Amino acid sequence: MNTYKETIELREHEAQAHRLDANDALAHLRERFYCPEDHVYLDGNSLGLLSRDAETSLLRVLDEWRTLAIEGWLEAETPWFTLAETLAAQLSPLIGAEPDSVIVTNSTTVNLHQLLATLFDPIPGRDTILADSVNFPSDLYALKSHLRLRGLDPEQHLQLVESKDGLTLDEDAIIAAMTDRIRLILLPSVVYTSGQLLDIARLTAEAHRRDIMIGFDCSHSIGALPHKLDEWDVDFAFWCSYKYLCAGPGAAGGLYLNRRHHQRTPGMAGWFGCRKDRQFAMSPDFDVASGAGGLQIGTPNILSMAPLQGALEVIAEAGIDALRAKSLALTKYLIRLADTYLAEFGVTIATPRLSEKRGGHVALRHPEAARICRALRDAGVTPDFRPPDIIRLAPVALYNSYSDCFTAIHKLCDIVQNRSYEAYPTERGLVP
Repeated sequence: MNTYKETIELREHEAQAHRLDANDALAHLRERFYCPEDHVYLDGNSLGLLSRDAETSLLRVLDEWRTLAIEGWLEAETPWFTLAETLAAQLSPLIGAEPDSVIVTNSTTVNLHQLLATLFDPIPGRDTILADSVNFPSDLYALKSHLRLRGLDPEQHLQLVESKDGLTLDEDAIIAAMTDRIRLILLPSVVYTSGQLLDIARLTAEAHRRDIMIGFDCSHSIGALPHKLDEWDVDFAFWCSYKYLCAGPGAAGGLYLNRRHHQRTPGMAGWFGCRKDRQFAMSPDFDVASGAGGLQIGTPNILSMAPLQGALEVIAEAGIDALRAKSLALTKYLIRLADTYLAEFGVTIATPRLSEKRGGHVALRHPEAARICRALRDAGVTPDFRPPDIIRLAPVALYNSYSDCFTAIHKLCDIVQNRSYEAYPTERGLVP
């Protein structure tokens, strides 16, 4: 009997991938990125690839440091003193907000700490934070540590909505957990393991009906799909910039603060949260900037912010709606190929199939996921492993192709069919 590799169906799928690439209106953007040669990179939801645009903006700032030194704060092409605000204006269309409700600053977890310090105001009888059991662990660490700083026991004041399958969340269960005890809710926009996209508008409306503040970790959605945070009336949000925004490892994150909260005093004050016209007055009294900019703390990390400027220029050129359309098409294509070639080998799909419930990646499950991921890397495909049994494939619409997706599934099928993963160690941990 012929193997799957020798079937007419396989050749037809390969030809289809080439046709889809030929008709892809965003295909030309691939040339702007440093894509590995002879290797398929599908780990964009961990670290996006470097673009020439991001490289240019970083090198420009390095050159300004070399030539301008201290004068770069005010004399650089984009003055460093207001770089955070400049980037916020570039980024705000991606999340559907006015620029003064956005700021680029700090890292994801630091921004969560700042937002909690600023917004969480427990009162007797309403002193509990609602989150979920499958959120990214760093968010849960921050929630627990913040409660302890407030003198509250996380065992009593952090309520987690459990996942029935360990991968996805039931929105009805989240809403049912919005009791009178809840003061603040934190949820992911996209569940980082399964790729499930939550209905932010619905959950926000339900929270506000109960007079509960709600915010979202948008790290796995920013740059992959449109947001309407102002329209949805979300209270707060935060994100990283190194995934779909492709701003580089450890790039500065960002946060959103709803206009109704602009007059709040930052929970953690620092001199870059001052009004710009008063920052160098060196007053012992804190003149807080209005809007999200007031939540800045220390001097911004200019070199970790610089690549974001170029990266956002590529995204603006593509258009977030076009990127979302291609992302959905790529993930739908991956799911169809996985159904066709992998199901018989025990590979299942954890990601919701409905487009309105799917973020930017596809999560496959197999008991030997860790070893399969190692084998895939050696076969020329970079996936991402998440314990205990998830293979994440994250095509980025800016630079990945349908042929990339075909190649990945083709090689994955070869590995599971021939059980070549058995040559790899059995211990389960992070895949290097």
